[in-house]
Amino acid sequence: MRTDVAGLADSLEDMRQEVDAGLSSLIQNEIKSGAGEVAREAGQVLLAGGKRLRPLLILLAHRLAGGTDDGEVMPLALAFELIHTATLVHDDVVDDANERRGFFSVNALWKNKIAVLVGDFMLSKILLLFIEKENIALLEVVARSVKEMSEGELLQIEKARSLDITEDIYFQVIKKKTASLISTCCEAGAISVGAEEYREKMRIFGEKVGLAFQIKDDIFDYGTPGNIGKPTGIDIREQKMTLPLIYTLENCPPNIKAELKNIVKNHNENSAKIKRATSLVLEYGGIDYAYKIMHEYADAAKSILDGFPDSQAKKSLVALVDFTMNRDK
Repeated sequence: MRTDVAGLADSLEDMRQEVDAGLSSLIQNEIKSGAGEVAREAGQVLLAGGKRLRPLLILLAHRLAGGTDDGEVMPLALAFELIHTATLVHDDVVDDANERRGFFSVNALWKNKIAVLVGDFMLSKILLLFIEKENIALLEVVARSVKEMSEGELLQIEKARSLDITEDIYFQVIKKKTASLISTCCEAGAISVGAEEYREKMRIFGEKVGLAFQIKDDIFDYGTPGNIGKPTGIDIREQKMTLPLIYTLENCPPNIKAELKNIVKNHNENSAKIKRATSLVLEYGGIDYAYKIMHEYADAAKSILDGFPDSQAKKSLVALVDFTMNRDK
């Protein structure tokens, strides 16, 4: 299923701004009203914004499944943005990152102890928001997603030590780390209106979108222009084995493979060496291959929507997938 990305880009941006405004109001009430530095810092991180992809997906999935009350689903959108942001705060601690969304990260400003507490505070607010909904199905899928994200992070850390991650392991990692939460957002949109017949389709749709989304993020690390919120080459600096690099290592000559592994393992702080590594990944087809796989997942996600009746929500979801895959940040 194809759509005119440019024709719907403005309406998607309008919707994103609407979601952002609704979330900002909820953040003021639910988070920043809390006492203490941790609550105030959590509010600041959330108000810094981002793409708001997950809230947009849950809102559109809610509408696609027959929901008509956006106000009903906005607290859920906040809960999922809280989960996403809490994992970013904790990731920055694990990665010792100093920047997030163009600003200093929480751990850069307040050290790791406060950063961990900010992430924990957000997770506690998530539990309270879902308890207020009194919906066991929502609690179940959220618990599953948080568990999978933790497993994905641990698997990535474990496998990064050897630099021998296969494509299969890579997809296990990003399916858990990134795709599981996006998948849960889409499934929760169906749950929010009691549309049991749509739950599994929306879960699979979200999983494929999440996989494509993460691959696009991995591609950015190899020099795609635009403000992408993290320095080019950071994945190599952090010894993260992403799809472009994995493909290159599996398909380049032995001498290039040895050189790349040496750079990632022993010279990941050397800017000239990192530039050399990124050029090799480009030269030996890693970027082209990643784009190919990304589009396969995106097309598979859109094909799932073919089974739904035509609606503005369906058009917007197709456009959101296309827009996300063609983004430059």
